[in-house]
Amino acid sequence: MGIFVVQKHYATHLHYDFRIGVGGVLKSWAVPKGPSRKIGEKRLAILVADHAMSYAKFEGTIPEGEYGAGKVIIWDHGKYKSTKKDKEGKLIPIQTCLKKGQIEIELTGDKLNGPYALVHFREKNWLLIKMKTRR
Repeated sequence: MGIFVVQKHYATHLHYDFRIGVGGVLKSWAVPKGPSRKIGEKRLAILVADHAMSYAKFEGTIPEGEYGAGKVIIWDHGKYKSTKKDKEGKLIPIQTCLKKGQIEIELTGDKLNGPYALVHFREKNWLLIKMKTRR
């Protein structure tokens, strides 16, 4: 299990930063409209720079002139587990999923719960998709 955090970021434009802990860093995507809780809804997620794990607890104001200047609040946080499996039913490590551009995770947070996918489609652009719960 890893951690995830969603930070609401009042920068030049309001957006949400979706972050998951992978390999000792927070892999991070800027999600302009924020994560959806509606099954099947796709949201653009733009891959941005990795952040230190300690950033998962950051709330405050980034000063003018610095990267990401503006107010940041924690919108949601919790745990996640990778759920993508290979053809034999074995769990694929999250690092491998990230490299292949096909991540499937189960979130357990205050607001976001259930399965989500991150799918790479062009350069730094991904889709964040709320998936149907598997039975």
